[in-house]
Amino acid sequence: MLDISKIRAITLDLDDTLWPIWPTIERAEKALQHWLLDHAPRTSRLLADPAARLTLRHEVMAAWPAHHHQLSLLRLEAIRLALRRSAEDEALAEPAFEAFFEERHRVTLFDDVLEGLAFLSARFPLVALSNGNADLARVGLGAYFRGAISAQVFGVGKPDPRIFQAAATAAGVLPGQVLHIGDDAELDVLGALDCGMQTVWLNREDKLWPHAAEPHETVSTLTELTALFS
Repeated sequence: MLDISKIRAITLDLDDTLWPIWPTIERAEKALQHWLLDHAPRTSRLLADPAARLTLRHEVMAAWPAHHHQLSLLRLEAIRLALRRSAEDEALAEPAFEAFFEERHRVTLFDDVLEGLAFLSARFPLVALSNGNADLARVGLGAYFRGAISAQVFGVGKPDPRIFQAAATAAGVLPGQVLHIGDDAELDVLGALDCGMQTVWLNREDKLWPHAAEPHETVSTLTELTALFS
């Protein structure tokens, strides 16, 4: 059970907590395909093959073993490798990535998000804490947050306790004064618990909890969460 009296700040995951990520990525990949079709058609045909995309991803991850948390870098290098394999101009990698990245930020928020963020940000400093590569300003949510910590900038990702500690520092409080909210049982909940934070599992899909250690609360929407503060 949450001890609301101890909460001085809130950290929030982004992908699949504030918006569904896979429909967003699918749209972004289509935008990339369309851009490449106009500028690098052989690469576009190569990346149209799911098996080829998977092979390229595995090769890039093998080539950059210390950078698996840097999703933008991995995506950029996969595009660059595809251009090389297709004997097309590798200088197109950066603008091609930007076509992908622009669409990656056209997210469709869950219905409860804007009202929930307005409620929470009026009461606590909010810090985004994500293993993804979303930019809050580009998404349009920057006004609700005091700060943002991402794995690709910080250098390690959840559930490493260092990134949770960094988020607490960004909020200006101790980890024990933080409530972390996220959808991933291991990365969000167990990671935050290990750092001494209170946790809320945002379980939008009615999944079963898979671990012995449990979140302080489980909710299905931010609306349900904000009701706990009323």
